[in-house]
Parts: sequence; structure tokens; C-alpha cells
Amino acid sequence: MSGAQLYDTIGATYTVTRRTEPRIAARIWAALGDARTILNVGAGTGSYEPPDRHVLAVEPSALMRSQRPPDAAPCLVGSAENLPFDDQSFDAAMVVASVHHWPDPIAGLREMRRVARRVVVFTHDTTDAGWLNRFWLTRDYLPEVADLIVGRPSLTELARAIGARIEPVPIPWDCADGFFEAHWRQPEAYLDENVRRGVSVWTRVGPDAERRAVHSLCADLASGRWAERNRDLADLDAAELGLRLLIA
Repeated sequence: MSGAQLYDTIGATYTVTRRTEPRIAARIWAALGDARTILNVGAGTGSYEPPDRHVLAVEPSALMRSQRPPDAAPCLVGSAENLPFDDQSFDAAMVVASVHHWPDPIAGLREMRRVARRVVVFTHDTTDAGWLNRFWLTRDYLPEVADLIVGRPSLTELARAIGARIEPVPIPWDCADGFFEAHWRQPEAYLDENVRRGVSVWTRVGPDAERRAVHSLCADLASGRWAERNRDLADLDAAELGLRLLIA
């Protein structure tokens, strides 16, 4: 199932839990530098689009496009791998938490590099040796996530394709955007159906894995086992869980 098909299936309540996290947005917007014209690729419902610049969005999912607010940037139907623009048409191109859905991430990033003088990518690194154990949810409850990245290009390969440098992005404990890793210090959030439906991972691992993970987490929260396993998280204001900016 393509990213567009997936979100046309599960995206009806996306905006209930997914929105701009100001501290992450500040990092993305700073990385855009002085760019005035921005192409947002895989733009979804419009989160993280800078309000003080000229933005044009591209999004393949009709359901996601329909949830963009009335004052959001204009949005075209399209995909990253075949952008309908001339070379160097934009000061910058950006993509936020979408690359992992693209059929050909390398081709998509090279297209962004073709149409823009600067490229900013917010994504996650799932290819270092210990990535599965960085986050308690994948380590203890949802190891099936490892199967989702088999055969996908590494973060280093993505960066090399566009000549990008890599910067880590810590996740604040009270992150406003409900992406997969966002609730690392608020485990009860993952028991909420709306939270899970706003993250494609839960659909992609399948209903059996989801039910098992939710049941096990619920039991561990009730028994205190989760708190005992993860007591080191209680005093952290932010966590390093593999989120990255690629800046070319």
C-alpha cells in the first residue's frame, strides 16, 4: 500500500493528534535559512509550513488534502519522485516525516534537490545498530517495526544522495505533535485509539501486533512494571530517539 493509499484509509482523524510542535518547527524553519519560496513535499494537512514565507504544497492523498485548513498554503496533487517544476524553481524544498512512505526515497530527494536551491528533511534514523532499543515501545512491545524498514535506504544514503549534513532533533517530553515517538514520557497516550490512528506504524504492523502491544503495555502500566523499567525517563525534559534533520 502506497503512502497515499494508506492515509486515504486511516487519515480521517489525523488532525486530532497531529499538529505542529513549535520547538521542532523552530529547528526546521531555521534550517530553511533566508529562503522565501518554499515547496513542501508530502505536505499532509499543512503542519510545519512556515507562516511568513510563500509556500506551495504537494500531497498525493485526497483525504489529507481535504483536512488542510482554509488559510493553508495552496496544495497540488503530486508525488516526490516526479515534481512538476523546472530546475531551481524554489529557494528551498522541505519534507516533514514523509520520506519513509515514498516508494523511492532517493529519487524523491534528488527531485527536491533539482527544483530547489536548499533542501530540509525531517525524518528518523532507523539504521544504526541500536535503533530498535532506543525507544521502549519498539524494544518491549512492538519489535515488528523492524520489519517495516527492511530494504529501505539508510539515513547516510539519504544524506549522501543530496549532499546533506545531519543534525539530531531531541523530542521534548510534552511534544504537541503526536508522531510515533512523541509520547516517550507519557505511555498512557498509546492506549488511546485516536493517538494510534494518527501514526501509520500501527496500521502497518497489523492488528494482531497492535492488540498484543496495547494489551501488554496496559498490563505493565497497571502493575508498575513500565515505570520500573523506564524510571530513568522521569527526569528528562527531552529524549534522543533518532529524529534527524538533513540539510543540503
